[in-house]
Amino acid sequence: MTDTETATANGVAARYEETDGERLLTFSRDGSEATVAQNAEGYAMLKVRAGPDGDELERYYGFDMALDHAAELLGVDVPDLPVPDAAADMGM
Repeated sequence: MTDTETATANGVAARYEETDGERLLTFSRDGSEATVAQNAEGYAMLKVRAGPDGDELERYYGFDMALDHAAELLGVDVPDLPVPDAAADMGM
């Protein structure tokens, strides 16, 4: 991994990391996870998964829509999701 950044707010923990192939933003709350993934080059659609290694549930062009789905999976509102600065530019 080349970069990792974390944030916590409103009972939700966020972990942003870059791997050789992807940028991953994983939210955790009460034992549940939701991951927003994008290719390492920073373009292409965002994938929402039930965790960093989970199956893809849906694809989105916009970061806001991916965050909405992640929040729904965790049972929180989008403003409750802490987004580390390094992940703020995800999406097309």
